[in-house]
Amino acid sequence: MKIGLVSLGCPKNLVDSETMLGLIHEQQITITNDPAEADLIIINTCGFIESAKEESINTILQMGEYKTTGTCKYLIITGCLGQRYAEELLENIPEADAVIGTECYEDIAYVIQRVTQGERFIMLESLKKAELAPPIPAPRILTTPDYMAYLKIAEGCDNCCSYCIIPKLRGPYVSKPFEQVLGEAKALVDKGVKELIVVAQDTTRYGEDLYGKLRLPELLSELNKLEGLKWIRVMYCYPNNFTDDLIEAFASLDKVCKYVDLPLQHASDRLLSSMNRYDTKSEVEALLNKLRQRIPGITIRTTFIVGFPGETEADFQELKAFVEAQRFDNAGVFSYSQEEGTVAADLPEQIDTQIKEERFHELMSLQAQISEDMHHNMEDMILEVLVEGCDEENPDLVFGRSYKEAPNIDGSIFVENAGSVQAGEFIKVKILQGFTYEMVGERI
Repeated sequence: MKIGLVSLGCPKNLVDSETMLGLIHEQQITITNDPAEADLIIINTCGFIESAKEESINTILQMGEYKTTGTCKYLIITGCLGQRYAEELLENIPEADAVIGTECYEDIAYVIQRVTQGERFIMLESLKKAELAPPIPAPRILTTPDYMAYLKIAEGCDNCCSYCIIPKLRGPYVSKPFEQVLGEAKALVDKGVKELIVVAQDTTRYGEDLYGKLRLPELLSELNKLEGLKWIRVMYCYPNNFTDDLIEAFASLDKVCKYVDLPLQHASDRLLSSMNRYDTKSEVEALLNKLRQRIPGITIRTTFIVGFPGETEADFQELKAFVEAQRFDNAGVFSYSQEEGTVAADLPEQIDTQIKEERFHELMSLQAQISEDMHHNMEDMILEVLVEGCDEENPDLVFGRSYKEAPNIDGSIFVENAGSVQAGEFIKVKILQGFTYEMVGERI
């Protein structure tokens, strides 16, 4: 039997997919990248916002067609959409044989066994939930390039932002044991990984539930000791838990990228309160000033939501002024998505779709100009670049990232006259030109 897996959504979901692939491989089952030749297809879905749900449904239907056009006999739906709409999916998608929830990834071998025996079912609770034994790290088959990997340090979320369904889909915040995380990291580095990207719904909260204190600074200090590791990149930091100890870790640990991913969502105190965010605008401004003062060369990435219920034109203009004043290196913008089951979905003063789209494009346009200006200001700067590939027609033109760019969400650096170099190597590059989403440089 051959099994194919399609992973949608965020890097945290990708780690879950890699775990399932590892467990499938342990069963000596063949894994294929071609769904047309798979006997069983697993779709690990995202259900965070409306666009993600649409992508997940479309992918499920596309994969379901292989039951007619390919060799596929069984279809398993998992991930956040499966957790959220299990009954509806099984009822309305006849091609689906099983829908399993976000607790059940490590039960995938059991699920496959039941499905191939002809059962059609929903499973939302893990067989291992009642086990008291210490968790054993599940095997993973990396789907990222062999020089980088995601390191997930926690499951779930306790923040309960009013617009977000994740706590209901993923449960409360549960840190992985400290030694387990270190063991996973060491195993990845031993395989040749040079960049570890630390992820969780909230990385800054790490350790609070298990140890009664925030242990991300300590974790970064231990990861920094791993021989062979070059970069440690931390994503999904919340401002309320960005302590002085964590700032010191970013500033002093040589392998920790001076790159802070800090979702802020808005600048209006009234809306921040309605979103159930912990910080005020002035508190965020104070943190940003401290980060820039204490971490030389820092790059700050953030995200914002426009069109949240009750957002007035004055609120939006306040957000624009904040973005203009802070001049973030990179920022993602989302139009508010009214998600059933969230507090914000029932708030009055829902914003018209057209207004949300206009504000989205206006803020994106502003940030694009800021990013272009920031990249122009980097001309003549010398950066260390992780090579990720080369142009098919011109092998001397390679592309990669510096510490200032995270994979998939930030831009690339294109390097001319790079010479003989392989993906995963680090080279010194002088920036020649900066554009909105990319830069061009030459190897030195």
